[in-house]
This record gives sequence, structure tokens and C-alpha cells, in this order.
Amino acid sequence: MERNLRGRRRVKVVQGSDLARIARSVLPAPAARRWLAPQPKREQLIAREEGYILYIEGISVTFDGFRALNDLTLYVETGELRCVIGPNGAGKTTMMDVITGKTRPDEGSAYFGQTIDLLAMSEPEIASAGIGRKFQKPTVFENLSVFENLELAMAADKRVWPTLVATLSGENRDRIGSVLETIGLRERAHAQAGLLSHGEKQWLEIGMLLMQNPRMLLVDEPVAGMTKQESEATAELLTRLAGEHSVLVVEHDMEFVRSIARRVTVLHEGSVLAEGAFDEVQNDQRVIEVYLGS
Repeated sequence: MERNLRGRRRVKVVQGSDLARIARSVLPAPAARRWLAPQPKREQLIAREEGYILYIEGISVTFDGFRALNDLTLYVETGELRCVIGPNGAGKTTMMDVITGKTRPDEGSAYFGQTIDLLAMSEPEIASAGIGRKFQKPTVFENLSVFENLELAMAADKRVWPTLVATLSGENRDRIGSVLETIGLRERAHAQAGLLSHGEKQWLEIGMLLMQNPRMLLVDEPVAGMTKQESEATAELLTRLAGEHSVLVVEHDMEFVRSIARRVTVLHEGSVLAEGAFDEVQNDQRVIEVYLGS
């Protein structure tokens, strides 16, 4: 049946241009644009009411004759933790590219909340509206400390960087401290980011996203390359974030998915093959045939 549901420590004085140069020299262009995006305007963010926060309807994307997304329709609820799985080439990355403005679809619509048309916005605009994306490979400032990484990521007017030209305000110190606690890196706050373990770098990047007050987090294969202990800690982190944030996780590790999944969407050939609770999806014969195996 068709439906449309859219109804805080002192720091040296640094000029904004220097910080922009650092970001652009250290990070790939897409990541640099993400950290340099202007502060989200609170009045433009989604009201914290129950209902759907992401509406993807009839999205199709073709690359040189290959249909990466084929009439994809997906709805994500406010505060939901959704896992998206599927074989390679199923369209998972392309889906996230469309949501974040990296790829423009051939047809369809994509809305963030009731009124924010994602297809009419640039990547920095979408980040400013409240959608944060964490790629599989962490992109952090490795020569800076964990604390400094969170400072740089703080949601403020980064063309002027007013929070970094003098002593940090108590409010900003508290916010950084809160994020450090959330991501489990308070004891590593002054460690150089490049010396962190792989898992710790992943948590730091999630923390950098949190500093920008996102309403929705897109997380790509968060536990790839992690130890078992790190994977368990990541599962706890993402579970805690859900509710305050909407979280969409793309992952291949089925044990990890089982540990966090509340609702699972299976993509195949650019469309939704199945959707539901983990056990329902795991026992779906179509999913077994195309992804899980017999």
C-alpha cells in the first residue's frame, strides 16, 4: 500500500582562517566541510515531538546504467535506533549519500521532519540542519588532543571561532565534559588523538558529531576493526544515544546488530527487501537467500 508520511581550559588565540586551513589540510574535503559548517539554527531543527524524522520516498539513483537505488522508501521515527543491513551493492552507502546531500537522486523525495527538503540543500546545509554522518574510517585531527578535537567540532560560527579566541566559557567546558563522559574518553581528554586505539578514534568522532547538536546520526560500520570489548562499548554508546537522537546504523556484523537492533531494514538491489524486529528479519526466507545464507 502506498503512503506518504511527511504530513570547557584556556587555549591560545587562533584566527578563524587558520583553523579553517588546519581543517582543510588535515581532513578530506567532505569531512572538512562538515566540521566547518555553520551552527544549526535551533528554530530550523526538528521539534522534539513523536513521529517520523526522516522520510525517504520513491528514491532512485542510477550510475552509468547501474541502478544503485530503486524506488527506495524508508521512514525513521524520532529517537529511533534503526539498523540497515544488506549485501554489498545493496545501496546502503548510496542511501546515506542521498540523505547527506552527497548524491542527488534521479527521482523521489527526502525530507528531514515535515518541512526540510534535503534534496534542495547542500551537504553543509544538511549538516547544519541537524544530520551528522560518521564514516567507517574515523576522520579526527590526530595531532590535536581529544579535548581540542571536541573544541574544533563545537557547534559555533566557525568562520569567526569566537569560542576559541579566549578562555572557554563554563557552559562550553561543561558541554565538552559531558560529551567526554558520554563517549567514555574523559580519562583520555588530553591524550593526542593519533595515539588512540581504533575504537577510541571512532568514539571521538561520534563525540565530534555530538558537539554539533545533531538530531540524527548516520553511522557507517562503527565496529569494523574493533576488538570485542570495543564493540560492546560501542553498542552501549549507540543505545544510550537513541532517544535523545535518532540513530541510523549501517553494519555487517550481525551479532552487533542483534545487540542493538530495535528495528532492522534489509536492502537488496536498491530497495527494501524486508523490515521488522531482528528475529523476524533473520528468519525471513528472502533475507536468508540473498544475504544471511542458509
